[in-house]
Amino acid sequence: MDIGVLLPTGKAQWGADGDPRELVAFAVRAEELGFSSVFVNDSLISPRIEALTMLAAIAPATDRMTLGTGALLPFLRRPIQVAQSLASIDLLSGGRLAVAVGAGYPGRFGRPFYTLSEVPWQRRFTRLDETVALWRQLWSGATCFHGEILNFDDIPPALRPFREGGPPIWLGGATPAALARAARLYDGWLPYPPDPADYESGLLDVRKAAAEAGRSPDDITPALFVSARIDSSIESGRRALDDYANAGYGMPLEELEKIQAVVTGTAEDVAAGLGRYVAAGARHLVIRLGALDLHSQRDQLERIATLIPVLR
Repeated sequence: MDIGVLLPTGKAQWGADGDPRELVAFAVRAEELGFSSVFVNDSLISPRIEALTMLAAIAPATDRMTLGTGALLPFLRRPIQVAQSLASIDLLSGGRLAVAVGAGYPGRFGRPFYTLSEVPWQRRFTRLDETVALWRQLWSGATCFHGEILNFDDIPPALRPFREGGPPIWLGGATPAALARAARLYDGWLPYPPDPADYESGLLDVRKAAAEAGRSPDDITPALFVSARIDSSIESGRRALDDYANAGYGMPLEELEKIQAVVTGTAEDVAAGLGRYVAAGARHLVIRLGALDLHSQRDQLERIATLIPVLR
């Protein structure tokens, strides 16, 4: 089991009076507490530290933790440029990078970002898969790439990552098409289904499709993105998470938990809630801390850390 934490890179998470420079120390403390990974989000929804800049900052400050994106939105960047950035972070971290990617979602969580990035919304999944294929070829020494959407000739030699072939690349998403693509093309699966039963059935589908594609199911890391908060009770935890959901997403908790995994209550409640996903097959938890300033984030980090021995 790997237990990771999402770094609070959004201004809504570090608070009006917070100093984002403290995020590096936050990551160092997570490593000291025994978290095996630290992830960063990538979005244009609210002001936040840019994901790859944040990982580059914490790479030399940490020693053991996996550094991950959850999830990177490649369409926000030029594909060859981001291949260079990812290879750089993998080198600076000594091969500790993991790249979860996504194509965005309809509504305010995705489609407007395509307009701002001057990239068409149509065929976004093909664009994502081709971008990942391009990265892998560049990291293996290719100087050209020809797909249905992306086409490049005479590419200068690219920076090689620390690891041969580059960092593992995971896919976010839980639609039937996403499950099939994760099984065929990716090194891991990072969804956030509200019901552990949906996680279990989705993972079974991923593993079945992987076997049908001639891959070992063990080649695909089963991960989970989940929001969690330890509080004095389920009721008080839900009140705090409602504030969090409204600040971060502009929606109440009762709407957010329809689309995302959320666990709260006492330490025992949270351990039991996370344990249900572990029983469903999750082996790398990426935990987003439900708190709205750095002091509260640090408090939740310390509290969640007490569950690491239980979950492992």
